[in-house]
Amino acid sequence: MKIPLLAFSLLLCLSHCASEKYFTPSDSVNKIANKNMKIQYPKSQQQQVINNYFGTEISDPYRWLENDLSPETAEWVSAQNKVTFDYLDKIPFREKIKNRLAQLLDYERISAPFQEGNYTYFYKNDGLQNQAVLYRQKEDESPELFLDPNTLSDDGSSSLDGTYFSENGLLMTYLISEGGSDWRTAVTINTDTQQEVTSRLVNIKFSDIAWLGNQGFYYSSYDKPEGSELSAKTEQHKIYFHTIGSTQTDDKLIFGGTENEKNRYVGAQVSEDNRYLIISAANSTSGNKLYIKDLSKADNPLITVLDNVNSDTYFLDNEGTRLLLETNLDAPNKRVIQVDANMPTPNYWQDLIPETDKVLDAVTGGGYIFAQYMVDAVSQVKQLDKTGKIIREISLPDVGKASGFSGKAGQRELYFSFTNYKTPNTIYSLIADSGESKLYRKPKVDFDADGYTSKQIFYPSKDGTKIPMILTFKKGIQLNGKNPTILYGYGGFNISLQPSFSAVNAVWLEQGGIYAVANLRGGGEYGKQWHKAGITQNKQNVFDDFIAAAEYLIKEQYTSSDYLAIRGGSNGGLLVGAVMLQRPELFKVALPAVGVLDMLRYHTFTAGAGWAYDYGTAEQSKEMFEYLLGYSPVHNVKSGVNYPATLITTGDHDDRVVPAHSFKFAAHLQQKHTGPNPTLIRIETNAGHGAGTPISKTIEQYADIFGFTLYNMGLAAK
Repeated sequence: MKIPLLAFSLLLCLSHCASEKYFTPSDSVNKIANKNMKIQYPKSQQQQVINNYFGTEISDPYRWLENDLSPETAEWVSAQNKVTFDYLDKIPFREKIKNRLAQLLDYERISAPFQEGNYTYFYKNDGLQNQAVLYRQKEDESPELFLDPNTLSDDGSSSLDGTYFSENGLLMTYLISEGGSDWRTAVTINTDTQQEVTSRLVNIKFSDIAWLGNQGFYYSSYDKPEGSELSAKTEQHKIYFHTIGSTQTDDKLIFGGTENEKNRYVGAQVSEDNRYLIISAANSTSGNKLYIKDLSKADNPLITVLDNVNSDTYFLDNEGTRLLLETNLDAPNKRVIQVDANMPTPNYWQDLIPETDKVLDAVTGGGYIFAQYMVDAVSQVKQLDKTGKIIREISLPDVGKASGFSGKAGQRELYFSFTNYKTPNTIYSLIADSGESKLYRKPKVDFDADGYTSKQIFYPSKDGTKIPMILTFKKGIQLNGKNPTILYGYGGFNISLQPSFSAVNAVWLEQGGIYAVANLRGGGEYGKQWHKAGITQNKQNVFDDFIAAAEYLIKEQYTSSDYLAIRGGSNGGLLVGAVMLQRPELFKVALPAVGVLDMLRYHTFTAGAGWAYDYGTAEQSKEMFEYLLGYSPVHNVKSGVNYPATLITTGDHDDRVVPAHSFKFAAHLQQKHTGPNPTLIRIETNAGHGAGTPISKTIEQYADIFGFTLYNMGLAAK
């Protein structure tokens, strides 16, 4: 069973200021920030590299920055960081923000408990530990430290990606990420002695661990790529079975070794009763094939459930041969179906939980199904029995995001967490049979949530589509157009932005800032149709939605262009990059993080080709090439334009969205941008796409990001 670390890696909570402070205009800061400071950017050598797309020649003068192994790229990174940190060092209140972030994050955070074997396990971070520590306890005994990932590296850059226990809980496999890379190492130990019991497994990527009883487990791996493992393309994912006590070279190839089984992403799952192996196979981030094998006999064949990628369909649970699957096949908002494992194809499917007008995400625990619905990006949860009968609606403490509820079939007490933009992540226990719920653990945070408000509004996009946006700010704020505002968005890959609490954003909230999150098309807030409305040749809808959000904030006097920053990461980094180029006058600050910024070549790196469902590729057609060329940030920086003050952030070990995207974008901006606004790139060393980032680096990063933003708005922390 995988135990997520989300509560510690993403939902960082905060404490309240002892005295209220606000971002206020400062004459001295205004004079410094608005002065035409001459920044001597490092020289980015241009080379003659030209690609021909359907008869159109495209120059790529900074192609050499794609080579992450070259000394020239390393020198460029070092030179860029020197310029960037020289600039950031001049921000007079940067250290004050850093200290405040450290204060806000310095409190105990404990996860929901989970039962494995004879022990109850939980994660705990004492406050400023870089990584959460795994503890365990037996009945009423005192907790004991079980696994401390902070000992894996001196700087906290090695992180625990997940823990997976054998059926009896006596064995555990955990995955280690080093330097933020997506590549993992698997370590298996005896939970009594904590000694390793089998060889370490390497070259694991995009994989869970699926135990079969206590004898071994399934995992997914790519062949190690030639050249740089941080940027080389990975295409053929394979599933192996590892028997405890053997070496990795002896592992049995289960799926993915033939041309017919070639897929970019494959994953294995074992049913709780150990009867079925379920295999999902996909070539993009949307749509999957599905296979199942009855493990009760060794020679049973692998049976095809779905032989196409026209839906997202996943195994949920089983009772004997009765399978429960969650699918969006013929149901854009998803449904749960039941089918016999001996005849599992769609023509035999029967609805158990029919599709509704709300997006469904189902989990099982305690012998029940919990249907988690999304209503305008906030949670509604219903409990059903295995026949599909609604037992009750789960009462939630407020409007926000609820998650969890999953557990083993015989588990009577389940747990769920609740959060929103002003409420720290709080854990509740739930007795599955009675529905009795009570507070289990609330962070001891000195934060007055009653002093803040979150409101959801709906604004029209360019084509009239109504887009939801949640605004969070201190009560009593004046709508005078002078409030420092961060507008955040993502808009892609069917990912929904639901309300969640973050300590780093509390700097904004406590000091009078506005935090706005727009639920753009391309996401999953309203199901598959909402997703499709923001992909391939509909991608401009996402940018239009974001621009319209900014225009709404300005029109309603929440802020103005002089006090508006835009931020997004990964696909959201693409969003920020595209929008700041299309409407540079609309924003004061742009903060693209780990962005997909070269839309003509993104699919040539690591697993980037798997994003083609959302983006399309420059090779697939002349029309798609021209559409991508029309918004690709690397290809749309224009000479002579005064772009917003820009701080690009990336990590040198990011093998999800390789840093070359950010490198090339920075080089183009610095060469073509005209005006006093800085265009800088901050390159975190020994860091990846974001998961597992140590708290020490989080504090430093956001001190720089917030300091840069305020400094260029002419504001200061008082």
